[in-house]
Amino acid sequence: MNRESQLNSEQASHNKLQSRKGWKLLAIALGACVILSACGNDNSITSEQGEKQSAEQTSDTNETGKNTDQEQTSGSEVSTMVTPDNFIDTLMNGSKDAIYSQFSPEMKEAMTLEQFKTSADQFLQGVTSFSQVVDAQMNNLTEHSWKDQTGTKGIQAYFSKENQIEGLLIQPLETHEDTDQKFTKTAFQFPMKGEWYVFWGGNDVMSNYHYEHETQRYALDIVRTKESFSFNGDAKVNASYYAFGEPLYAAADGTVVEIKNDIPDNTPGVMNPEEPAGNYVVIDHGQDEYSVTAHIKKGSVAVKKGDKVKQGDLIGELGNSGNSSEAHLHFQVSDGPDLFTSRSVNIRWADQSQQLTRGKTIQGMPE
Repeated sequence: MNRESQLNSEQASHNKLQSRKGWKLLAIALGACVILSACGNDNSITSEQGEKQSAEQTSDTNETGKNTDQEQTSGSEVSTMVTPDNFIDTLMNGSKDAIYSQFSPEMKEAMTLEQFKTSADQFLQGVTSFSQVVDAQMNNLTEHSWKDQTGTKGIQAYFSKENQIEGLLIQPLETHEDTDQKFTKTAFQFPMKGEWYVFWGGNDVMSNYHYEHETQRYALDIVRTKESFSFNGDAKVNASYYAFGEPLYAAADGTVVEIKNDIPDNTPGVMNPEEPAGNYVVIDHGQDEYSVTAHIKKGSVAVKKGDKVKQGDLIGELGNSGNSSEAHLHFQVSDGPDLFTSRSVNIRWADQSQQLTRGKTIQGMPE
């Protein structure tokens, strides 16, 4: 989540790992992305810096089309700066050319002006208003999110300090009320000490990109921040990230049933989709409830299969292994030990009156 990188968390959430049954963890790759999904269509468009468009995800775009749209944009009279305050009004009532003119270069590589207009017009059909639901800052980017009057359509926009639009996600929203209200029987303790920030968590895809997948629906992605930054120093060095190397603890009593400990930690910005969870510990807590602690630092797992653990026992150190591009914790509880076939269960926290949702700062175990 450095200045160049925050937005490809959304990219990862839409890049399906077919061979891994759709296992998708927090991915924050260097670059920027744009993802637009009009209702009723599968016309997602994504871009990652340094990568070509995927034919499966994008509509047909050729160089001629891109040049034409760029000429149209440069020839348009765009006099009003698009800001978070006027973005929605501009999208609904103003000039989409103005919005497109402030797209980052990577976003313009992913989508032509006409593609953006078509997708936005389709998406906005039936929409009369939007209300803001998120206003957050991380690593020199601000995220602003809105839901429409029905709560079934959502928009997330990411702005730089200069109001360049670094990322945009427009998507239909759905809920799963049948499982949203079912919580674990086990009361879990947050598995780290100190203060942490919930980067993904909640009961819709705007607050938790895992939500659309039954196997990860109530998973959390957690980072450590200081003054709205998750790192200090060289963004391509794991040690620069406040979360890297922090101790991890058993969130409840149980028996260790699976571990992995030999996956290298990634260089920040580079992911490993072949080993999505990276190094991990799976603990059986009884009553068909299994906690999964993923992205553990290579060689730091402190337990072995068959060990009995108590809540608060050390199990490893937080790392950047697997399909992750900066140090963070992926934590979830499932109804079985298999990461790719079990169903995620909403977590009941022993010391939290509410769910851990996106944007919240939480206090872990006592130091």
